[in-house]
Amino acid sequence: MNTQASHPFPRSTSSLIAAASLRTLLVCCVLIPLRVTSSQESSAAAPEPVKIAIENYCADCHNEQMMAGDLDLVALEFTPDHPTNRERWVRIFDRVEQGEMPPTEGGYDLAEEERREYVAALGEVLRQADQAEVAEHGRGPMRRLTRDEYQDQLRDLLQLPQLDVRDKLPPDREYHGFTKVTKMLDVSRVQLEGWLDAAEAALEVAVASGTTPLPTQTHRASGTDLFPSFDSFGGREAMFFARDGVMVPITSSDHQKMAPEQRRDETLELAIFRSATWPYYGYPRGFKAKHDGTYRVRFSARAVRQLADFRLVPAHQPQPMSFRARQPSGPDVSGDVRETGGWIDLLPEPNVFETKIRLKAGETFEYSLLGLPVPFIRTDGGFFYDFPPMPPEGHRGAAFQWLEVEGPLVSETWPPPSHHVLFGDLPIGKAPPGSRFGVEVNSSDPKADAERLFRYFARRAARKPVPEEAIAKYLNLIEARLNDDATFVEAMTNGYQAFLCSGHVVYLNEPSPNDPFALAARLSYFLNNTAPDEQLQEHAASGRLGNPEVLRAETERLIADDRFDRFVEGFTDQWLDLSKLRRDIPDGRLYPEFRKDDYLVDSMQRETQSFFRAMIRENLHVTTLVDADFTFVNDRLAQHYDLPRTPGSAMRKTQLPDWSPYGGLLTQASILKLTANGTTTSPVLRGVWVMEKILGDPPPPPPKSVPAIEPDIRGAATIRDILAKHTEVESCAACHTHFDPVGFALENFDVMGAWRDRYRGLEKGDKITGIDPAGHPYTYFVGPAVDASGKLRDGRTFHNVRELKAHLVSDPRSLARNLVGQFTLYATGVPVRFSDRPTVESILDACERDGYRIGDLIHAFVVSELFGGKANPQ
Repeated sequence: MNTQASHPFPRSTSSLIAAASLRTLLVCCVLIPLRVTSSQESSAAAPEPVKIAIENYCADCHNEQMMAGDLDLVALEFTPDHPTNRERWVRIFDRVEQGEMPPTEGGYDLAEEERREYVAALGEVLRQADQAEVAEHGRGPMRRLTRDEYQDQLRDLLQLPQLDVRDKLPPDREYHGFTKVTKMLDVSRVQLEGWLDAAEAALEVAVASGTTPLPTQTHRASGTDLFPSFDSFGGREAMFFARDGVMVPITSSDHQKMAPEQRRDETLELAIFRSATWPYYGYPRGFKAKHDGTYRVRFSARAVRQLADFRLVPAHQPQPMSFRARQPSGPDVSGDVRETGGWIDLLPEPNVFETKIRLKAGETFEYSLLGLPVPFIRTDGGFFYDFPPMPPEGHRGAAFQWLEVEGPLVSETWPPPSHHVLFGDLPIGKAPPGSRFGVEVNSSDPKADAERLFRYFARRAARKPVPEEAIAKYLNLIEARLNDDATFVEAMTNGYQAFLCSGHVVYLNEPSPNDPFALAARLSYFLNNTAPDEQLQEHAASGRLGNPEVLRAETERLIADDRFDRFVEGFTDQWLDLSKLRRDIPDGRLYPEFRKDDYLVDSMQRETQSFFRAMIRENLHVTTLVDADFTFVNDRLAQHYDLPRTPGSAMRKTQLPDWSPYGGLLTQASILKLTANGTTTSPVLRGVWVMEKILGDPPPPPPKSVPAIEPDIRGAATIRDILAKHTEVESCAACHTHFDPVGFALENFDVMGAWRDRYRGLEKGDKITGIDPAGHPYTYFVGPAVDASGKLRDGRTFHNVRELKAHLVSDPRSLARNLVGQFTLYATGVPVRFSDRPTVESILDACERDGYRIGDLIHAFVVSELFGGKANPQ
């Protein structure tokens, strides 16, 4: 038999497979050369005005003996073409330009004429040196995709919106909270293996699972079967059965002995009055997903109140809930527990609700009633929690009549769209024995089909035309696999996998007017966190994207796209540190009312995301970041902010009353929580956060020799007293006057952003007692009054947060400059360089007339050289 004839390609490359493992071959396919920047430097003399100023005003303090600020200006070399040295001189430049140095006291006051000469001379040399480096090496290293970008690109490319491969990639390192910074996005063997694993997993999901869709399972449960065991929710106050609003006294033994027809009785409601948090749980009896996929959940339920004698009446307001995917393992949960299906508001009258949830094979789902009591572990035996005393209006809860789950849901067409991305309309058949895929694709001309399919895939995955020599490399890989008796599906997915891990996909080119495809990619990854869609690529291919009007229209389109939520979530997570919102939990001794209030924390995050999204889409003034007369709240946040009752979990734009201290990012609960530690607030943390994130003026890190400031949670001393003692040290005071006053203005807000007039402690002050949401008694003390006054570096004073906001909004250009800087870091992966500063000022000039509106800032940024690059010299 002539085996050669059975292969569409000659066996010239078969020996490659025999000599090395497939994975090693794939790694060889993805490796690309990386640019190495030069570290050469040449010594130069500082400009004459700089030397004179140092000798006359700086050398007395910044010398080898005194080293004020850890800086010896007498010995500091002037080599601005070396990045590290230039960065030091840039910091010196900024301190002098802003008037912070030299200090005015002690006879060191620098005359304005001397300051102008100093700034002009030093600035010109630094600018030229920075421009020379950019001309030779670009604004920064070539940037690779982050793991979020890689996952989102695979989701869109393969038409798999629920694809979950993020955790197969190593975490991206951060720089000032950002994960898109080029110098932090290194490439290692671990990174390469992660790309290979993620691409492999994605392709396995994308290929049709069989010649026909997976069978759909349907499971229906009445109220009696909505939990696996009778005591899974705790005591009777937490859960009981009812008919016509009256409790039905069913015991655990009764429940176990129920006949099938009794279990199907949907007039018997299951009433629940607590959240499904360890060690209590609730999920449908007898159900777990047979396959990964999306499942439809339909159920009948209503929001209720529990009155005395276990009677049920309609609730006064909706009861929010969600579903959480989990393993059916009882209270000892193994694996992850994650929210799925969104938030649902149960109404006071029975209604049928529907949502879609995402489950992995073997998982089930539990009911999470938001804002209801959660357990607190006891050590004296009995139940894990004491149910809290009944409030006058009764206990809030939900009553379920029945629930039905159906899935996994399949595509309306088969094979699914993800399969068509890979194999077009080629017919499918049963996979051969031993294949890891569910189908085989039948091709009458494998060579021609492989080339046609791969070219189409590569063009979309690479975001631009791919060079012929690169295409040939991957076609050779496919050829080698086919010649090694791989199936067509296996050979093609190996080629796709290698390409998805190649530099054509995982690296982003620096845009320029000569490379419209790179501009399209930067715009799309900036605003939608994914590769450019077909329309954007068409504009790039035709050259129309270089037209400012077309670029503006495309920017507006991407902002209006649903995928803009990826930008809102990613940018606020990184810029504002929202990703750290759950880092600390409130101390239950001092703040028992917030114990395990996950619903409040989730609502905080949504408020900030909704607020920033509205600022962009409504093109609001940049000062709204600091001081706004509106915010977004739901039922829980309205209560938290002492606002009129707002029904339901949906975030609604709400006008703030004149008396409210809230409004703007600084006073949003999310920001106030993440700038505290759960036990105490710190003017230092909050002040530094405002200076860095809002004003773009971060202070230097504290010296390692300075001990951390320890608050007094007994209540004997305020944080102002403690900081006053700390700043008696002159070197400490120099920095703390920079940010402490701003932090003091926020001291009227506690660790969860609630308003307070006095500090809480554990020993000193007026005694406060009560019962926490889990039913446990608590005691804390309220002590000294909060003093939120302060004095800024420029001498302006304030008495409260309102007056501080008024000072900050008086300089909208500084707020806008910082925001453009944050956009630059997020979009380009490189901070604003010294030579970029004139471009930033031109962006601000273009937006000044209309008051620096945020949407306008984005448009001006996108059409600038800072975003789109400069033309290459011909």
